[in-house]
Amino acid sequence: MASKNAIRLEDDAALRKALEESGQETVLYFWADWAEQCRQVDSVIDDLAKKYTKTQFFKIEAENFEDISEAYEIAAVPTVIIAKKAKIVGRVDGVNTAKLAQLVAAKCGAANGISTPATADASVGDFKQDLNTRLKGLINRAPVMVFIKGTAAQPRCGFSKKLVGVLNEHGVKYGYFDILTDDQVRQGLKEFSDWPTYPQLYVSGELVGGLDIVNEMVASNELLGMIPTDSLEK
Repeated sequence: MASKNAIRLEDDAALRKALEESGQETVLYFWADWAEQCRQVDSVIDDLAKKYTKTQFFKIEAENFEDISEAYEIAAVPTVIIAKKAKIVGRVDGVNTAKLAQLVAAKCGAANGISTPATADASVGDFKQDLNTRLKGLINRAPVMVFIKGTAAQPRCGFSKKLVGVLNEHGVKYGYFDILTDDQVRQGLKEFSDWPTYPQLYVSGELVGGLDIVNEMVASNELLGMIPTDSLEK
C-alpha cells in the first residue's frame, strides 16, 4: 500500500504485517520525544515519504516498542533502518541526513521509478555546502567557541571536562556546542577543520586545537594573549 506520509506506529502488528506482505523495502525510523536531535531527522523522513510514495515509512517511538528496538539493536536515537522482509539492508545511526537521503535513494529509488544519480550527486554537493555554511556560523557564534561532548555544566568526557575547567579557571567567557546532539556537526567539523578529535577550541573563528594544544599555550602564557578582551572576565 502506497503511503504519502510516514506512519506513526501505534501497533506492532501493523509493522509485522507490512514487513511480511511487502516485497519492497520498508523504512523504520526510531525516535524519542526527549531527543532534540530527532527533530532534524523527523522532517527529512516526512519529505522522503512524500517523494518515495510506493515505500512505507514508519515512525517508531523506540521506548514504546522495546521488543522491536531490541530486535533491530537500537542503542540510540535517531536511527533509521531499511528492511526487506526480515533482513536489514541499510542503516543510518545518528543525525546524518545526507547519508539517509543517499541510502533511501539507493535502496528505494528503483521501486518508486526514481533513478537520478546526477541529481543525487548534486544534492550531496549542495548539502555539503550548506553544512559548511552552518559550521562557519557555529564556529563564529561567539568570539571563543568550544565543541565538546556534553554541556559546559556537565561535560561527558574527561578531555572536555578538562578543557572547560581550564577556560573557567582563567576567566574566559565562551560559547559551546555539544557535538553529541548532532552527528552532522560532529563528523563534518572534523573534515572542515582537518582536526580528528574533540574537544576543539576556536578563537575569533580560527581553530586553536584540542586539550593538549591549550595546555601548552597555558604553560607558555600564550592562551590569554589571544583571547579577545571582551571574552575575559574583569
